[in-house]
Amino acid sequence: MQDTAGAPPRRLIVVAAVVAVILAAGIAVAGIFARSGGQPGTGPLALPSVPAPEAGSPECATLLGALPLELTSGGTTLVRRELAAPAPAATVAWGEQETVVLRCGLERPPELTPTSQLRVVSGVQWLPVLGDGSTTWYVVDRPVYVALTVPGSVGTGPLQDVSGAVATKLPPQPLRF
Repeated sequence: MQDTAGAPPRRLIVVAAVVAVILAAGIAVAGIFARSGGQPGTGPLALPSVPAPEAGSPECATLLGALPLELTSGGTTLVRRELAAPAPAATVAWGEQETVVLRCGLERPPELTPTSQLRVVSGVQWLPVLGDGSTTWYVVDRPVYVALTVPGSVGTGPLQDVSGAVATKLPPQPLRF
């Protein structure tokens, strides 16, 4: 015979433990949602710094002020995204799942040579550099170098949107090799 004087029934203990685990998981998920603005994978985007000696230039300040708040990609709108502190200087990002990143004031891309195949979009010369799942497009005919990294699934809509701002705000100049 078991002595169960004062102890709750075993079934009640098991139910209480299961409820506690479910509540703890719910609180953890709620914390993730609250920290990310309500959607998984959202919130401030952490980006590493890269050498950008001209990031503080007046040209970058002018361009950043003229960039659109939204980019278009195949009918989808990519909204400007908050960057996590410390954010790299002269850097902007758009989109949640597929993020487009613009950096201004970079060093001359080493891929730029007199024989480079350039693309002209809205009067702006771009140097495409293929990466792993993305392409980084460098503006090479303006006073500062600008890079726009676009995931392969996004298309060229962002390139067209940014070209308009570059063409309007930064004067063309001869290529520098």
